[in-house]
This record gives sequence, C-alpha cells and structure tokens, in this order.
Amino acid sequence: MPTVETTFKLTYTKEQYQKAVAYIEDMKKHPRRVFWLGKEGKSDEELIYSHIAHRILSGFYNNYDPTFASQQIIAMENRQAS
Repeated sequence: MPTVETTFKLTYTKEQYQKAVAYIEDMKKHPRRVFWLGKEGKSDEELIYSHIAHRILSGFYNNYDPTFASQQIIAMENRQAS
C-alpha cells in the first residue's frame, strides 16, 4: 500500500493549548487507556502538541465551516514515504 509523509504547520489559540494541557494531565491519571499506545517516552510538550494537531485535523474533517482550514492550517508538505 503506498504511503505519504505529510507535515502540517498549524496555528492554535491559548485556549486550545490550555485544553490540551488539561487533557494530558487527565490522561496521566489513566495510564492503561488506549490513548497511551505508541506514546511511551514522549514529553508532555510532545503530547500536548500532538493532541492540538489531532483536534485541529479531526475538526477539519468534521467541521462544516469552510473557513476553518484557512484559519488554522497554514501549510502542508507531502512527500512519498520510502
């Protein structure tokens, strides 16, 4: 199956950052949740930024506001994965 590596440049608000911090803190109380699969050894900042990106990109696919992407997804680069 072909794969592609994609890099996004996203913007986020202070509110989005604070919500992500609270989410990660809550997840730390539940170490056996599926959330933690594949996240061993990541720093809190990595987890926070990953959560922000996940929420923004999930919202992009589930949001009916056509201006959403232009507000938070600034750039995207793709290349064929090896």
